[in-house]
Amino acid sequence: MAVNENGRGTTEVVAKTKRRRFSAKNKLRILKEAEACAKPGELGALLRRQSLYSSHLTAWRKQREQGQLEGLTPRKRGPKGQEKNPLEKELKRLERENAKLQRRAERAEALVEVQKKVSELLGVVLPTPDSDDEPGSSS
Repeated sequence: MAVNENGRGTTEVVAKTKRRRFSAKNKLRILKEAEACAKPGELGALLRRQSLYSSHLTAWRKQREQGQLEGLTPRKRGPKGQEKNPLEKELKRLERENAKLQRRAERAEALVEVQKKVSELLGVVLPTPDSDDEPGSSS
């Protein structure tokens, strides 16, 4: 409790403290110190000095058994990222290209239809693509 200028205690609302994070290096150092404690009370003094609980040491020992530094490094919280399919980018590119070619084909068909109508209006006979007779060829 803090004391104000009147000599009375004040009640302050303290901001939420941040959770301490220990690096793998610090965890290993503290574990080595804890294992070096041989006399009664040394381990308790170490825990008080470091402001730790015995459960920290237990968890860190389990993590160390899983894989020296890999198990002791802090894990990123939250959902795991989705693995990207390497073909997904290529698929999207091909879909865009396909859509572009579809639009071009539709425009070309529309132009052919306009040419047919114009030739009918002008009375010009256009060769059909499936006919074998080419204009200008003599048999």
